[in-house]
Amino acid sequence: MTGAGAARPVASVVIPAHDEERTIGRLLDALCAAPGLLEIVVACNGCTDGTADTARRYPVTVLDLPEPSKSAALRAGDRVAVAFPRVYLDADVEITADGVARLAAAVGQGGITVAAPRRTIPRTGVSSPVRWYHDVWESLPAVRSGLFGRGVLAVSEDGARRVGALPEMMADDLVLSEAFAPAERAVVHDVAVVVHPARTLRDLVRRRTRVTTGNAQADRAGLRGAEARTSLGDLWHVVRERPGLALRMPVFLGVVIAGRMRARAAVRAGDFTTWERDASSRV
Repeated sequence: MTGAGAARPVASVVIPAHDEERTIGRLLDALCAAPGLLEIVVACNGCTDGTADTARRYPVTVLDLPEPSKSAALRAGDRVAVAFPRVYLDADVEITADGVARLAAAVGQGGITVAAPRRTIPRTGVSSPVRWYHDVWESLPAVRSGLFGRGVLAVSEDGARRVGALPEMMADDLVLSEAFAPAERAVVHDVAVVVHPARTLRDLVRRRTRVTTGNAQADRAGLRGAEARTSLGDLWHVVRERPGLALRMPVFLGVVIAGRMRARAAVRAGDFTTWERDASSRV
């Protein structure tokens, strides 16, 4: 809470966190470096580690929820947070307080309802096949223009109401992005977020399995549009635009196919709750 005469926070940040003891401190160090700039709510959900204890060391509001559900954590955080724009932020990414403030400032300008930062995926300590996969993935049109896979979304008050009305989905960031028309969305290129990738091919396939399963659920619900899909034509365009990626394309396709094969049983069973989580990105 701010005291009498204190400046109102420029935004409220809601951070759903499930077993993020290793990463939450790194993020909160950056967000709390500008006291009073942001209202921060950490919605710990179903944690079996020290995530909540770590978060309580910072000047933030901490919720300790028994259910391991990102959607439920976001809703609980929304009920507590008071300021708008509202910023939804994954616990395992890195972004500065100033970056969050600039995202919030972009919301409401020129009809923009939702904004996300430029995505940076570090390659240090990452195996070669994983690097090659991301070289192709980051070149895809849907990835460049979509707000998913960034771990940060800033929304207006109206946008927050729309987010709250969405059904619970595994591909939550994709569904959030697709809930807004292209003219309402913006990527703020002078703000960067660091999204840590899986370090090993095995963990990358796990992550890709989760993405594939989530996409299938979104398709069944009619919540994924054509703009968020990648076609063979898109892949051909990427290779024509960047011929050096041709040798890396087989690795990309191999990971995609492996993810589809692993996701097949879950999709057939309608299992959209089992979360394929990679631990290597949290080392």
